[in-house]
Amino acid sequence: MTPSLSAALVDAEIIHDRAAIRVAVDEIADDIRADYDNEMPPPLYITVMNGGMPFASDLAMALGERGLDLEFDYLHATRYRGQTSGSGLAWLHRPATSLRGRRVLLADDILDEGHTMLAVKRWCEDQGADDVRIAVLAVKDHDRCVEGIETDYVGLEVPDRYVFGYGMDYHEQGRNLPAIYALKG
Repeated sequence: MTPSLSAALVDAEIIHDRAAIRVAVDEIADDIRADYDNEMPPPLYITVMNGGMPFASDLAMALGERGLDLEFDYLHATRYRGQTSGSGLAWLHRPATSLRGRRVLLADDILDEGHTMLAVKRWCEDQGADDVRIAVLAVKDHDRCVEGIETDYVGLEVPDRYVFGYGMDYHEQGRNLPAIYALKG
């Protein structure tokens, strides 16, 4: 039986509300805009599905407001499959756009331990990307991140607890919540 999102919300607290997320997205967009010129072809902006979709959408619009053109694609790679801990990486969709010679900007919801993002970044490099940068809405506050992975752009820090909302799921539920929640204790 799938745990209830409504029960989880009773046992959770808001860590970052919608206003804080908006500020973080704008700050990330400013930093990215400062790092990218209007080059041709434009940077390839790859959303990491499913969790990255809300953040990637907001960030893409913020970058457009700042005059940065992007070419879009997406990938879907997961270790969780609705669970609270990861296993082996499963590729559900790889980008259709060639990465060879491109600047790639990956957008995802959270960097936790980094296993999935490290595999995705290495895959992009293996496909011939000239430059791979990572933008995440949140990074989890702990010291368990795998060696070799760092984000280039981070908006918020979240506690080392189970977090959900704004792309992050609670047993595949709650991704569309407009805030980031953490289960208590």
